[in-house]
Amino acid sequence: MNVTELLAGLQARHDETTARAAELRDQMQHLTAALAETEARLAEASVNITRSRLGRLTRQGFLTQPGRGRYQKRT
Repeated sequence: MNVTELLAGLQARHDETTARAAELRDQMQHLTAALAETEARLAEASVNITRSRLGRLTRQGFLTQPGRGRYQKRT
């Protein structure tokens, strides 16, 4: 194997590695976006669950709602 063949082989491996790195970057961006979307959905679900529970406790008489958005334990 001469120097030219060695350099050509190294260049080919470099090109393959560069292409693979680009694929991995794209995949990471996709996964990051999917994670952000999932986190947003979970946060929204958590808020809805909390509102639902607060509403149920209010209806059951365990909490009073003296002002908008302020729940207090009934004493």
